[in-house]
Amino acid sequence: MLKATLNRAGNGRKSGAPAISDAELVVMKVVWGKSPITANEVVAALEDRTHWKPKTIQTLLTRLVRKGALKFARKGREYLFSPRIEAGEFVHAASRSFLQRLFDGDVAPFLACFLEHEKLTEAEIAELRRILEEKAP
Repeated sequence: MLKATLNRAGNGRKSGAPAISDAELVVMKVVWGKSPITANEVVAALEDRTHWKPKTIQTLLTRLVRKGALKFARKGREYLFSPRIEAGEFVHAASRSFLQRLFDGDVAPFLACFLEHEKLTEAEIAELRRILEEKAP
């Protein structure tokens, strides 16, 4: 079943970072953590964290292939899945999308809103200062 579905899904990648649902992101994190990885290994990695059936995970893998987030290669009777988009690339694209939707792309209002409502440790404040100083002209 997975073979026929993957054959229909193709193995190409669309340009840019694909939209990934929360459930798909759970699967992507497993693939980013250990790649290449078989569908059975993804199922095993998620069995303690989710109550998903193997068929659900296979469906998520297929969707991610269709969206261009994953690629696959056949090895014997199994398919090995690997990311087509790196975790950092996805996080950056998702962050930009979030920032654009909620704050019209402006970083300062986002940071102000976030920092007004969050308690930061001294280490976090120091890290933010370091990052801002590196970005300063």
